[in-house]
Amino acid sequence: MGILWFILIFISLTGHGDAHGPDSCNHEGGLCRVGNCIPGEYLAGYCFEPIILCCKNLSPTTAKS
Repeated sequence: MGILWFILIFISLTGHGDAHGPDSCNHEGGLCRVGNCIPGEYLAGYCFEPIILCCKNLSPTTAKS
């Protein structure tokens, strides 16, 4: 019974219209994270909305020489 719930949840997450998936996130230079992005990253989208986020590094500011 537990595996059935897992399959249903997985199908629900992958079938969501706004979810782009991990391949799209990774291809665009992001990482999929559960919950929150870590400091130094911003929310760029969703791997599986609304649980798994696609986080990207903040653009580096001008480097000091």
